[in-house]
Amino acid sequence: MAPQREWFEKDYYKALGVAANATDKEINRAYRSLAKKFHPDANRGDAEAEERFKEISAAYDVLGDADKRKEYDQVREMVASGRFGPGGTGAGRGGFGAGTPGGFHFETGDVGDLGDLLGNLFGAQRGARGRRGGAGGRAPQRGDDLETELHLDFDDAAHGVTTTVAFTAPAACSACRGTGAKPGTLPERCSTCGGSGHVAVDQGPFSFSEVCPACGGRGQVVKEPCPQCGGRGVEVRPREVNVRIPVGVTDGARIRVPGRGAAGAYGGPAGDLYVVVHVAPHPVFGRKGKKDLTVKVPITFAEAALGTTVKVPTLDDPVSVKVKAGTAGGTTVRVRGRGLQPPKGGAGDLFVTFDVLVPSKLSKEQRHAVESMAETFTEDPRAGLGVT
Repeated sequence: MAPQREWFEKDYYKALGVAANATDKEINRAYRSLAKKFHPDANRGDAEAEERFKEISAAYDVLGDADKRKEYDQVREMVASGRFGPGGTGAGRGGFGAGTPGGFHFETGDVGDLGDLLGNLFGAQRGARGRRGGAGGRAPQRGDDLETELHLDFDDAAHGVTTTVAFTAPAACSACRGTGAKPGTLPERCSTCGGSGHVAVDQGPFSFSEVCPACGGRGQVVKEPCPQCGGRGVEVRPREVNVRIPVGVTDGARIRVPGRGAAGAYGGPAGDLYVVVHVAPHPVFGRKGKKDLTVKVPITFAEAALGTTVKVPTLDDPVSVKVKAGTAGGTTVRVRGRGLQPPKGGAGDLFVTFDVLVPSKLSKEQRHAVESMAETFTEDPRAGLGVT
């Protein structure tokens, strides 16, 4: 990968709001959060948000790739040094990036002021890019990240499921199958770069590798563009994508499906698809954390007072749970291993809360029995409140 001019000018770590020593996980988390906030679909007509999204995507394209990030860090170190040569920190004989494809090759001496160096170097690059034209010379463009919603019932969310989401978005052109070439023809190998997508630019004491001006970095050129997509290789049409939903997915979870977003133009990679999951509530069970379930089980006053064993529902077969004598309403017991059961990490638990039912109406026999029982209770349950 050849360093790009933008690498000298852009602080991609700042663009994502992370430190230069951020882990890959921190970079991915920052990108997902910012991409969701500034995505064009969520900020229609907001040009500033659109530019911010492009900046975020460009930063992640580099920092999200281990090889690109390594070269970018080297470039930024070179920028920070300010001077080059035997007395500087960034180069000597062979120089920065020596032996690396697309690297800088400093031969001898002190290169001098960084601003003058880059001004001279990239002036030549701008001239080369200015000669680029036609569908065959368009640079590959990464497709946009997309977001769609999926509604699941509680059981599917609890057990995990592979399902399909449908949406309309850019996809590979059905006529040229994404090649950008007229049906019946194929892109040809670029004669300027020999198919590598890069050409060497000599700048006196060192050389620099830049994107091929003839093919835009694709390594191929399209002589006859596809009339249906205009050579982009992309068209907007209905799509269906299979999504694997993990066991125990929670409401509001955002699942990334790599490479299934909008198709990239001119041979560029596709973006990612993000599926936001909405889980319908269950008529019996509730959720507690990621793996545990809750359920309320009604019991009679007699069962609570005398104790008993009751059948309790689970996501599979019912289980028997003991109710201790004297159980108060709202008492919760744990049934281990009867919650959600993800493939890794062990099963969750089921928390059973007993709800003591008080009948709203009593028959004469029931009233007589309750009154007789009440006469046997002589202790005042409110004595500790200091009231008479």
